[in-house]
Amino acid sequence: MAGTGKRASATGRIGHVLLVEDDALIALALEDALKEAGAARVSWCATVASTMAVLESENPDTIVLDVHLSDADDGWALAELIPQLGLRNVQIVFSTGAPDDIPEDIAALGPIFEKPYDPADLVEAIRSRKGAGLISRLRDALG
Repeated sequence: MAGTGKRASATGRIGHVLLVEDDALIALALEDALKEAGAARVSWCATVASTMAVLESENPDTIVLDVHLSDADDGWALAELIPQLGLRNVQIVFSTGAPDDIPEDIAALGPIFEKPYDPADLVEAIRSRKGAGLISRLRDALG
């Protein structure tokens, strides 16, 4: 199953980021921005199938998910599978040209970036872990 890894600290450190993106130019731009911002590691998968294979052996701190991938139009469904794979405290961030295609209950799992967007905004969202999970959403709702 997934290996255990240290979670990114609350101080804004960027740990291991898994990019799930089938557009190589976008993936490379995001990878460059994340590495420049100090990401400990950046992995990249272009399909749901390759992502599932990686998630069996890796435990990223953050997963940036494209919605429409070359092998599936429901890349967002990967967000639902994260807990079933035994991964905990994984920040989900959606990166898509079609935000309305993400079901509302899934969209609530993390921030959504509509393409095109500035990679610096993605970096900031990852650093702040805004919308990282249920507790974060409850704090935002109450505060």
